[in-house]
Amino acid sequence: MAAASLYSIHSCSSASQNAHLSCRGNVSLPKKLSRRNSASQQLKWKGWRNPPQKLGAGYLFAVRSMAASSDSTNTSRQMELIYDPMERMEKFEQLGTSNDLSRLTLFSPSKINVFLRITDKRSDGFHDLASLFHVISLGDTIKFSLSPMNTKDCLSTNAPGVPLDEKNLIIKALNLYRKKTGSKQFFWIHLDKRVPTGAGLGGGSGNAATALWAANQFNNCLASVEELQEWSGEIGSDIPFFFSRGAAYCTSRGEVVQDIPPPISLDTPMVLMKPQQECSTAEVYKRFRLDKASTVDPLWLLEEISKSGISQNLCINDLEPPAFEVLPSLKKLKQRVLGANRGQYDAVFMSGSGSTIVALGDPEPPQFVYDDDEYSDMFISDAYFLTRNDNEWFQEPGSV
Repeated sequence: MAAASLYSIHSCSSASQNAHLSCRGNVSLPKKLSRRNSASQQLKWKGWRNPPQKLGAGYLFAVRSMAASSDSTNTSRQMELIYDPMERMEKFEQLGTSNDLSRLTLFSPSKINVFLRITDKRSDGFHDLASLFHVISLGDTIKFSLSPMNTKDCLSTNAPGVPLDEKNLIIKALNLYRKKTGSKQFFWIHLDKRVPTGAGLGGGSGNAATALWAANQFNNCLASVEELQEWSGEIGSDIPFFFSRGAAYCTSRGEVVQDIPPPISLDTPMVLMKPQQECSTAEVYKRFRLDKASTVDPLWLLEEISKSGISQNLCINDLEPPAFEVLPSLKKLKQRVLGANRGQYDAVFMSGSGSTIVALGDPEPPQFVYDDDEYSDMFISDAYFLTRNDNEWFQEPGSV
């Protein structure tokens, strides 16, 4: 019977010029594999079948050596290349048991602020707020896989301009989890980005919360949900909200989260409209004037929405005036949506610090959004409110 030995080669990050090599057995392999040279040029052993044309970032393949039996006069070794990156990506969908989890795919939702009151200026330079946050069905997909190299996380994404280093909240969240728990696990992560950046929808915060949840699953839930929520406030004010069950009244900088029953019917449709231009959160807060803000009690807003439902006068966002100064075209968009409303929308308002305008009550935007060239490159998406069950993460609608 032929003996077999397994060799694996993996290129971890786009910054790495050389593939990493780990071997067992006694067949000589090249000491270095460079992306500048194809594998077909460098791996010239008898028996190779269909060698890959190149070694790219994130590709994984295995080399299997089959030795001839001892009574054979043919002592040569035959080498077979097993190379199927699509099979590897498909395996992301497969989960092991709670004790041997190695791959996990999670939905990473976004949120809207149904109302957002700014109540005070803090001594640390931040502002106190009081807001009704709600998770919505627009979200990203994040795939996690345990890395065989316990040195760093490797992040990839489909979205240009998204940082892939420690500036990304996903990497910050994984570093935070290791710091708090002592875990030594590192990950390959792929972020399929659908939530636009700079939108006031908390896409990055949702990514961070999802990464913390994932790391905890890989570590057999070393931390409680309450601990994850508390820790997450160290890297972002909006992140703790995503450990609620989907609807929450948030205060302080946003990190004080009070879970509440959904005050709005979950089947309430909405349409999200985000121009290509973004609002700088720092610039919006710089222009904010506390003496110009609303004086309505946010608890009264919450009570009225819970009791009577959504209406235009209840969806107050104190950051709208400064955001409209930063981006006048955003003010124009909201005014045009309100002007085109023929009763299909219960309320039209900005989420967070912009630049997304939310129209609640109908999943379709007004016709002018389709007709005017001014809005030809605008992000448009329908969405619904979303919640999660205890001890489960948020599920993408239609995935269950």
